[in-house]
Amino acid sequence: MIRTNAAATMLGVSTNTLRSWERRYGFPRPRRTKGGHRHYELLQIEALRQSLAETRNVSSAVALAQERGTGPSSPARLSEAFAAFDEQLADRLLEESLALRSVERTIEEVLLPAVAGQAEEGARSASYEFALRHATGWLSALKRLTPPASRREGVLILDVSAAWDLDTLHGQALEVALRRGGLRTLCLSPAIDRSGLGRALRALEPRALVLTGRSVLLDELARLVYAVRLVSRDVLVFDYRGPAPDTGATTVGRLTPSPVAARDELLRRLDAPAGRAVPVAAARWA
Repeated sequence: MIRTNAAATMLGVSTNTLRSWERRYGFPRPRRTKGGHRHYELLQIEALRQSLAETRNVSSAVALAQERGTGPSSPARLSEAFAAFDEQLADRLLEESLALRSVERTIEEVLLPAVAGQAEEGARSASYEFALRHATGWLSALKRLTPPASRREGVLILDVSAAWDLDTLHGQALEVALRRGGLRTLCLSPAIDRSGLGRALRALEPRALVLTGRSVLLDELARLVYAVRLVSRDVLVFDYRGPAPDTGATTVGRLTPSPVAARDELLRRLDAPAGRAVPVAAARWA
């Protein structure tokens, strides 16, 4: 169910116009909350939106919408939009999802699975590249719109994904989740020079280092972590989606491969009193 403002926005009309359609045509028919507020079914609003685009006539659109319906935004529908290279449809489906779901749920339940669906067609297929570029731009916009950090801690994300790897999108999703959790973030690649890394670390003063992606040699990964710890000695190190292998040496916290769950685990570690152990899966890594 969605509220009147969200329904009117989807249809491109004012809330007064939407209410007038309800009175005149009896459609879309809202449900009333105990407080008397209207809540519309997304099924009806989506059906009406599509029929309006086809008929450009309200009475005809209402009649057509009452005969058919369409489900809410889903990974399958977004994946189909990517396969059709339909940017406007992809944007609309994501906006519709945000009317029903939180940003985090839209990322996890709709966006990431939809892009993964195109990845199955081939890592460099045209539809996969379109999907990845579109998703990257959408996440970047969300990151810019996130309110200023409410916490002092910084988190450095070292993304060691290969170009066009789906892991890089998961890393971006994690960064959005961390920022929405109030943390300051900085995402870098292993290609940076060490002098630049030092300046970045002194600016961020990270409390946590997150390794994400799986396209770097173990020795290079170890050198990166060592370089970070030279400047930030007390930094907590985490593995996200498997870059650190299980080799039986020092422990690195392995985060759940879900942006929101990973963020929540990391926040618990940051909030734990010094010396107190907090349960987190361990990746053994030298």
